[in-house]
Amino acid sequence: MQRSTRMKRELDILSREPPPGISCWMVDDQIDKLQAEIVGSDGTPYAGGSFRLEIHLPERYPFYPPKVKFVTKIYHPNIDGNGRICLDTLQMPPKGAWKPALNISTVLTSIQLLMAEPNPDDPLVAEISEEFKFNRPQFLQKVKEWTQKYATGYKISAAASVKGSLVGQRGNEESSSDSEEDSSDEENAENNPRVCRTQGTKRGSSARLPSECKVLKQANA
Repeated sequence: MQRSTRMKRELDILSREPPPGISCWMVDDQIDKLQAEIVGSDGTPYAGGSFRLEIHLPERYPFYPPKVKFVTKIYHPNIDGNGRICLDTLQMPPKGAWKPALNISTVLTSIQLLMAEPNPDDPLVAEISEEFKFNRPQFLQKVKEWTQKYATGYKISAAASVKGSLVGQRGNEESSSDSEEDSSDEENAENNPRVCRTQGTKRGSSARLPSECKVLKQANA
């Protein structure tokens, strides 16, 4: 399935039936460049915050996972200072769990769940992980401070942005054909910068996921 056709359908669904607290839209009518917004869930220290993300779709999406990172700074053991996310649905098998049946909506929902339930046993930031496990009050306080400082004060009408993007997409979709050529080695490297097995857990679950996230040293430098 061509990327443009797939994304037209995905954005249409996100416009009509967005997951609670999540919105997504195209940037400058580019089918491979999206932005998203996740609102911090009630009952979590991220409540009241609006977190912006960037999404890049590789040439062979949905056969390869999207590249997603936070633009808004967030205090979280599974998200580093560059906005990178340790989430297995963002990685190719066998080290990851991406499959073409997944989509942008499910990815963003998984990130929202990861925000609500961090996995300190599979961290990108060891210091925050230790704080989460052994000094929870201090962790919660810092999350609230960062959320107040970096994630409040700007919220957009994402639904309007989605509709506007869809209009632009319909006008340009004929020129947005995609090839099914094999991805280059560079693209594969970008899709698999590290080994991550973390995924958002279901709300109310206390189960921990296996720790298999081997992060390059410079990720936390």
